[in-house]
Amino acid sequence: MTDPVPIAVPRKGRPLEAVLERVASVAGVTPLADSISSALRYEKGITKGAITPEAGPYTRLTNYSDPTSAQSPEYTLVRDNRDGKPRRIVFDSVTLDIAGTTVRLVGREEPFRALRTHSFALGFDAADLVLEEVVELRPTGLGSLSDLNDRIDPQESDVKVVSGMDDTVYHTLLATPQKLPAGQQLDRSFVADYEGPVCISPRYERLVTAVVGTHALDGCHFTYPGSNQDEETAIADTGFGVYLTVTGSTAREHGLILGANLFPSETVLLENTVETTPRVQTVREAVAP
Repeated sequence: MTDPVPIAVPRKGRPLEAVLERVASVAGVTPLADSISSALRYEKGITKGAITPEAGPYTRLTNYSDPTSAQSPEYTLVRDNRDGKPRRIVFDSVTLDIAGTTVRLVGREEPFRALRTHSFALGFDAADLVLEEVVELRPTGLGSLSDLNDRIDPQESDVKVVSGMDDTVYHTLLATPQKLPAGQQLDRSFVADYEGPVCISPRYERLVTAVVGTHALDGCHFTYPGSNQDEETAIADTGFGVYLTVTGSTAREHGLILGANLFPSETVLLENTVETTPRVQTVREAVAP
């Protein structure tokens, strides 16, 4: 019997839901995908303290699975990074059929890194992680997902971006009115002329540098939110920064102007080109035609 094609996927959150939606659309397994998303939303509610569970984690693990079905999803317990390292139920795996090929979605904390170590040929992860790890820093910035592969050094990684999953939010320029000269647009040209502090989340220093470009950041220096301070408040105190926005309502509540969308923060399909086989190609083309 031919082994399933393994695909690394996130274990929880918006990226996993984007993957499940795409897989459901091409494999006709919407009820299965919905059941996984529903279970994980319930578990997130428990994690956030919004839901008091009626049963313990091992009982819930049993209830989520059907051992008599080969297509039943499996879940696992992991230790969370929150204070006290509490346990959290996350996605583990599920087997299904895509374009006549049996595949197994396998949960990983860092799918992109699993592809980099050649453990998988296909996987899904955030485009942000590609920017943070392997995209070359250049004087000019990046504007779209299609630019990513040109900046991945083949000596650094065999992984390439295939396509986005359209679960898009954006890294956006934000500024107070006092920082923006009259008649000036809050866009990349503003950044090129600006000198001073730029407030960002600490993990996004390399990402923002890659997206904006090293030339535009001449004369700028990064600052970061303080402990127990949210990003919008910190950017308002600094006057200028970059942060992920969905509707922008929270930014406006802090008196911030929303500027240009710099780069999409999106779940992407990734491929390790060295590990590609004809069966992998069949699945890839079905998922991202």
